Amino acid sequence: MFATAEADQHCKSNGESQPNGDHIKKQSRDNSPAVDGVEHRSSPSGRRSVNSTNSPSVSSGPSKPLRPPRPSRPPPPTPRRPTSSPALSSNGSASADGSDAQSGSDTPARTSASASEMSPLAGSERASISTNSSGTASTRQPTSSVNPVVPPRVPAVNTGPLPPGWEQRVDPGGRVYYVDHVEKRTTWERPEPLPPGWERRVDQMGRVYYVDHITRTTTWQRPTMETVRNYEQWQHQRNQLQGAMQQFNQRFIFGDQVSATQNKEFDPLGPLPHGWEKRTDPNGRVYFVHHPTRATQWEDPRTQGLLNEKPLPEGWEMRFTVDGIPYFVDHNRRTTTYIDPRTGKSSLLTKYLSLHQIVSVSRKTLFEDSFQQIMSFNAQDLRRRLWIIFPGEEGLDYGGVAREWFFLLSHEVLNPMYCLFEYAGKDNYCLQINPASYINPDHLKYFKFIGRFIAMALFHGKFIDTGFSLPFYKRILNKPLALKDLESIDPEFYNSLMWIKDNNIEECDLEMFFSVDKDILGEITTHELKPGGGDIQVTEENKEEYIKLVAEWRLSRGVEEQTQAFFEGFNEVLPQQYLQYFDAKELEVMLCGMQEIDLTDWQRNTIYRHYARNSKQIMWFWQFIKEMDNEKRMRLLQFVSGTCRLPVGGFADLMGSNGPQKFCIEKVGKENWLPRSHTCFNRLDLPPYKSYEQLKEKLMFAIEETEGFGQE
Repeated sequence: MFATAEADQHCKSNGESQPNGDHIKKQSRDNSPAVDGVEHRSSPSGRRSVNSTNSPSVSSGPSKPLRPPRPSRPPPPTPRRPTSSPALSSNGSASADGSDAQSGSDTPARTSASASEMSPLAGSERASISTNSSGTASTRQPTSSVNPVVPPRVPAVNTGPLPPGWEQRVDPGGRVYYVDHVEKRTTWERPEPLPPGWERRVDQMGRVYYVDHITRTTTWQRPTMETVRNYEQWQHQRNQLQGAMQQFNQRFIFGDQVSATQNKEFDPLGPLPHGWEKRTDPNGRVYFVHHPTRATQWEDPRTQGLLNEKPLPEGWEMRFTVDGIPYFVDHNRRTTTYIDPRTGKSSLLTKYLSLHQIVSVSRKTLFEDSFQQIMSFNAQDLRRRLWIIFPGEEGLDYGGVAREWFFLLSHEVLNPMYCLFEYAGKDNYCLQINPASYINPDHLKYFKFIGRFIAMALFHGKFIDTGFSLPFYKRILNKPLALKDLESIDPEFYNSLMWIKDNNIEECDLEMFFSVDKDILGEITTHELKPGGGDIQVTEENKEEYIKLVAEWRLSRGVEEQTQAFFEGFNEVLPQQYLQYFDAKELEVMLCGMQEIDLTDWQRNTIYRHYARNSKQIMWFWQFIKEMDNEKRMRLLQFVSGTCRLPVGGFADLMGSNGPQKFCIEKVGKENWLPRSHTCFNRLDLPPYKSYEQLKEKLMFAIEETEGFGQE
C-alpha cells in the first residue's frame, strides 16, 4: 500500500505537518530526482546516518542511505510495553496469540509510537493506541498469564533476498518498508522476485523495462509468475492452432502443390539452400542449422540476403527476437535499436518485412488503393502477417495500424452509398447485397475484392465496422436457409407468409400466382418463381410450395451473380470448410466483435503504470467513462486500441503485438499535454491533469479530432 501526498496533509500534531517514510513526490519521469520520499539529513558528526549496513546508497556519492525523515521536533521517549505482553517463543519471537505476531501480511503492526510519528495509513493498518497522561502512546496488548517485560525491538520480517535495486528499511515506528532505487519510490509491500530468466533494466529516459532472456523479448509491464504462466498457456494454444491450420492448408489449400509421395510440409518460401536444415526447439520456436559450419540461427536463410561481413563497432552486439528479427544492442549507452550501425538501415525493412505482406494505402483514396493492391496479390500471400503503411505517417504496424485499416476500409466498402450493399429493412441496419449493384459495370470485381477482404478479417482476427444480415452469415457458412430466417430481415413479409400458411386462402378468394413483382431503381418487373408460374394459381394444395419458393426468392432476390463473386474471393483466402463448426451468431461475433461495452469488465481488466487505482486522475477517468454513451465509449476504445469492437472474451482477451495485452493507462507528460495512444499495445498515455474538467476536455478533443499515426 502506498501513502499518498494527499494523506500526508492530514497527519499533523500541534499544527505541524509530519512527514513520513512513504511519501511519494509527484514529479515527471523526465526530471526525476533521487529516491522519492528519502530525505538526506546530516548527522551531528558530519556524516550521513545509515539504516542498513549492506543497502545501496541513495545519493550519487559514497555515503549510505538514510532512514525516512523524522519529525521536526524530537519524538517522545518510547514507552515500555505493558506488563500484559504476550509470551515469547523459544526463538525469541512473540507467540501467535500476541498482538506483536505477524498475521501473514507484509506490514506488521507497530509496537509503540508517538502520535506525531504515525504515518497516514488506512485504518486497517493502524495499531490501536491509547494516550497516557504524559502524552505518549502505547499499544493495547491482550492479557496473558505470563507477563515478562519485553524491550522494544524491530518486528521480525522476511529475510529472503530482495530483487536487485531494492532495499529493506524500518521506519521510526518499527514498520518495515521497501525502497526501489531504480524507480525511486517506496512501498509497504514486499516486492516479489522476477520469474526465472527475466531482468529489469532502465533506458536512457529513466523508464524501467524488463528483458526476457529466454524468448529474447522486452516489455514495459512487470512480469509475474501468473502472467508468465498465462503467456505460456496462450503460446501453447496458439501453437496448437497453427499446427491445425498448417495441416488444413496442406490438405485443402496446398494439396495441388504437394505430390502424393511427398510427406514433408509445403513451404511457400521454397526449399532451403544447400546445407541448411529447419528444426524446432522444445518451446516450439523454429531455428535453422547450417551443417557445413555447424552453426545455428533464428533467422531464415531464404530471407536473410547477403550477410554484412563488416564487423560491428566496439561495444555493439547483434541479437535476434523470437521471430528471428535482428536488432542491435549498444552496451556503451545501454540502448537497443533495429538500425544497423554499419549501414544505417533498419533491419525491419530488409528482413522483417520480407516475412510480411505490405499494404501501402492513402487515407484519401482508401477504397481504390486497397482494391488495387489486394486484387494484385496472390491469395496465399494474403494469409501472411500484414504490414499496413499510411504514407506520410511514421507509425510502425505491430497490430494497431492493421486494426484501424480493417475498420476504416470496412466502413467504406460496406457503405450503402456505393450501391454494393443495402440495409436489410427500414429499421434494420444489417447489410445485404444490393440487387441494383449492376449499375456499376465492375461490381462483380468489387464483390470478389470484398470477399477476399472479409476472409482476411476472419483469418487475421480483425473486426469490421458493421455487420451483415443473419441469412448472409448462413450463406458464408454454406448452411441452408429456412423460412424463419426471413423474420430477421423483413418481419412484415414473414408475417404475411405465415398468415397464408395458417389460413384457408380459397375461402378468402385470393388470386395469387407463382410469380412476384420486384422494384429495382423504380423499374418494376415480374419474376416467375418456377417455369410458367405466371399462369399457375396458388391453391390450398400447392401453397406450401409457393411459400417455400417465395421465401427463397426474398432471401436471394436476384443477387446470385454477386453472391458467387463474393464467395469466389472469400474461398481463395479462407475456404468455407474451415468455418463448418461455427453457427451464424458465432460468426457474427468473430467478425464484428461485441457491440455493447461492459464498464465493469473494462475496469476489472485495466492495468495502471505510475498511477494507482485510487489516483484522482484514474477516478476522474472512470467518472468520464460512466458519463459517456456507448457510442463515445466505442470511439475512445478505437482511439486506444485501433478498433471499437471487443473480442468474444471482452476486455480480458484484448490482443497486443505480442499476444494478450490488457487495456493500460500510463502516467506520461505534463498537464498541458494531450493524451496519446499506442494502439499496438492498447495503452493510453494520460497526463496528470489538475481537474476533472481539464481531463474531460483533453480526452474529448483527442477522440474526436485525432487521425493518423506517429513514431517515438
